[in-house]
Amino acid sequence: MIQAPLQLQPHNPDVLMCIANLSNDEVFTPPELVNQMLDTLETSWSDANDGASIWENKEVTFLDPCTKSGVFLREIVKRLTIGLEREFPDLTERVNHILTKQVYGIAITELTSLLARRSLYCSKFANGIHSVGRAFKTEEGNVWFERTEHTWHEGMCRFCGASKAEYAREWNLETHAYAFIHDEDIRSRLLRMLGGSVHFDVVIGNPPYQLSDGGGAGGTSAAPIYQLFVEQAKQLEPRFLSMVIPARWFAGGKGLDEFRERMLSDSRTRVIHDYLLVGEAFPGVAIQGGVLYFLWDKQSPGDCEVITHYEGKVLSRATRPLLELGADVFIRYNEAVSIVKKVVALEGGDPNSVLLPEARRFANLVSPSKPFGIRSNHKIRSEKRPGDLAAYWNGGAGFKRIGKGWVTAKEVTDAGRLIKPWKAFIGKAYGDRGGGGASRDSFPKAVLAKPFVGEPNSVCTETYLCVGPCDSRLEAENICAYVACKFTRFLVMLRKPSQNTSQKVYAFVPMQDFSKTWTDDMLYEKYGLSKDEIQFIEKTIREMDLEAEASDEAVVDDDE
Repeated sequence: MIQAPLQLQPHNPDVLMCIANLSNDEVFTPPELVNQMLDTLETSWSDANDGASIWENKEVTFLDPCTKSGVFLREIVKRLTIGLEREFPDLTERVNHILTKQVYGIAITELTSLLARRSLYCSKFANGIHSVGRAFKTEEGNVWFERTEHTWHEGMCRFCGASKAEYAREWNLETHAYAFIHDEDIRSRLLRMLGGSVHFDVVIGNPPYQLSDGGGAGGTSAAPIYQLFVEQAKQLEPRFLSMVIPARWFAGGKGLDEFRERMLSDSRTRVIHDYLLVGEAFPGVAIQGGVLYFLWDKQSPGDCEVITHYEGKVLSRATRPLLELGADVFIRYNEAVSIVKKVVALEGGDPNSVLLPEARRFANLVSPSKPFGIRSNHKIRSEKRPGDLAAYWNGGAGFKRIGKGWVTAKEVTDAGRLIKPWKAFIGKAYGDRGGGGASRDSFPKAVLAKPFVGEPNSVCTETYLCVGPCDSRLEAENICAYVACKFTRFLVMLRKPSQNTSQKVYAFVPMQDFSKTWTDDMLYEKYGLSKDEIQFIEKTIREMDLEAEASDEAVVDDDE
């Protein structure tokens, strides 16, 4: 890969590695990650152009539609400055050509526009006396910013879903209405922004991830917006598109169902670099579920190369379809695909599919959310009265213990068939901290809180899901033992993008004969797992001791 000559290299340390993030939705991209993305772009361009270097092409145009520090544009300019030396022997002429004809940015705020120009032009004014560009007429150069307002409809922005109560601000405050996603005709908007027509060969960047939508307890709920940048960028029809985004859309996420369906059915996504630990891509940043960057190639559909990174190493690499036959989510771990297909084949399904036959799905026993119609804030009495039902709720100090109280039958509004029989309860939300108190994305994982048996005439609040009905206490205990197996929780993990669980995260889990107690060894043998497949499950999922306190770190999550 091209390395910058001494006069173009940043001082050590690079200032763009030292600045703090502005907010949770404005995360600066480390130069190291940017260069990994550019290396991926370089390889794909070369493969598509008979070995030619993208950095030696004076016609290629680049757009960062969500520039913050300007690091993407800066690193692109550094590479082009080296690559175009033969084409433009004079350095001043070369840099002027690159800055005025090849690299463009749309800043997300006024502050980031100044940062980006400083990174790109060595001056916050493109036409200033200290600017390395010598041909600009305006202060903005090719890094555009103009205050944009939200378009309110029924208290929400119709473009990005932001809450009017949160973002209808005075003129001197940032609106966070990002220009790139606040226009139905992005081509016309770019024409106005840039003062002329430019077709972009490469769109690359790290978009803002979320904005408050005013929901949740105390208005803390946030809605994702990064998918809007991805879809808008595709409207520009670049040859290549590469963006850094959270990975939670693989299997879930609020408002991401349509985005996931479109992404997984688009065979032009050719490379995904998946970072299971977000800190390896963004040091000091906490984003549950990890992050990824992808490369989309408009002219070259096919299978996607999926590279998984963990603890500074490439954990696995495979080229495969993003959407397996019968799947509605992306199976994130390359090693898991063969495991799921073995389960499906043994249960009578298509051996090339990951879809279990309807009658063989454990999810059929799992209730929807709020199984008895009782909210998490419902008043549960501590004293029993005649005719009361036992009511379990996720309570106690720090919401880490099972709470048991009492309600009347009239307070139960749903799932009457589950009240009288034996059953099992499983926490609806679980904040996995990884092994040994490690971060949420570390391994091994517990995935689920410990299940426990629910006696006849018992119910629960929405902090639990109910599994049943069961014919006996033994059957309920065996269900709990099955859920505690690493094999079972591994299959749940493949569909569980966050701490929240629902009936659908159990879709890969097969039904069993619950007249007997299942162990991992029995399940590994039943489904014919290889030594490597067993080892992967064993290192990914940690032991669950059902004899310990049966709630672990379950938490309340009503928003998702």
